[in-house]
Amino acid sequence: MLTSLQELWLQSGLAPIWQWLSHWLALDARQAIFVVATPFFIGVATWEYLKIRHDPKLMDLPEAIKNFMLGAGYQLTELLFAGLIAFPVFALAYYHRLWTLELTFYTAFLTFIAVDFCFYWMHRCSHRVRWFWAAHVVHHSSTRFNFSTAMRQNATNIFNGNWLFYVPLAWLGFNPLWIGIAFALSLVYQFFIHTTLIGKLPRVIELIFNTPSHHRVHHGRNSGYIDRNYGGVLIIWDRWFGTFAAEDRLDPPTYGITTPLRGQDLVSLWTHEYVDLFKDIKQAKSWSQGVKHLIKPPEWRSLHHDNEL
Repeated sequence: MLTSLQELWLQSGLAPIWQWLSHWLALDARQAIFVVATPFFIGVATWEYLKIRHDPKLMDLPEAIKNFMLGAGYQLTELLFAGLIAFPVFALAYYHRLWTLELTFYTAFLTFIAVDFCFYWMHRCSHRVRWFWAAHVVHHSSTRFNFSTAMRQNATNIFNGNWLFYVPLAWLGFNPLWIGIAFALSLVYQFFIHTTLIGKLPRVIELIFNTPSHHRVHHGRNSGYIDRNYGGVLIIWDRWFGTFAAEDRLDPPTYGITTPLRGQDLVSLWTHEYVDLFKDIKQAKSWSQGVKHLIKPPEWRSLHHDNEL
């Protein structure tokens, strides 16, 4: 039966079309990891829903469904456009690489460390540079923190350019395929730290790894929690670069962003900060002020406005 189906597929003429299409869609190992992991995400999120569904502060089913729709939009644009936008840049950097690194246990481990290091700086800039924040803000705009929040991503990420933070790794000699796999596995790990059901873990784990406790701080809008704990898998970067904050049981995180949302539809969630950003640039009194709206932290807008008053 399998042989007959395979022969039918080869004789249909669809095989070469699919081979070409799969490359164009960037259906590589990175995307395959996301596709395989998604059913597990849904299963774990369903388990969590059954645990906390009676508490509206922790769970809202329509919002959880919307979060997965946001995640689907993110995966779709990555699938469609990564091969056209990001992959050629990685290929160019890798073609001009300084070294050629063969895949071994040690280079695989080094890839993981390097990707996590780049993630820290990408994530930090996603909070401190308004252009990158325009895409990342959707992930923080929910007032709830649960597994579905991890899927709350922006479909504009591939156009926003935050993937550029990883390009230097290809230039150094890390194969772009390895980079993609390490990045995908990092995101899979990070899904599981979006929950209130897990308290603090043993001290040695909390010392080295990003945990639900650390990530609750990251999503908090309390004054002492904002712009803290940017790490992906490892929290050591925050400890080294002075951005770490521990969760305080006397000051539990309040989730969400400091500016209220105008709409809750998918398009508004994806674009509201872009709309405000381009409106500010249009109203800027000089080109340099317009550039500052792009590269300054999100709060620079209000601070600049207050100074003018």
